[in-house]
Amino acid sequence: MIIGSINVEAVIYHPHSLKEKRSVTKSVATRVKQRFNVSIAEIGYQDVWQRTEWAIVSVGSQKIQVEKELQRAISIIDSNEQLEVTSITWEWL
Repeated sequence: MIIGSINVEAVIYHPHSLKEKRSVTKSVATRVKQRFNVSIAEIGYQDVWQRTEWAIVSVGSQKIQVEKELQRAISIIDSNEQLEVTSITWEWL
């Protein structure tokens, strides 16, 4: 069993409140969960308007399979025009 985990930090453009930030982060997390076999949770900067940090985890029998799922999740986050990814940290268990 292979467990892949990534931490993704991002800057969110133009939110004027935590409510606006949450709408962006929730929509991204929902899209990632629905399309790929991963779990995603916001783990950092929860009280800051223009930053976020997600933990994304995938489990599989082969490392390449898990890595592809996590790469696809990153591509969904990258494709969102309302934010910019600033840091990605990978970890394998």
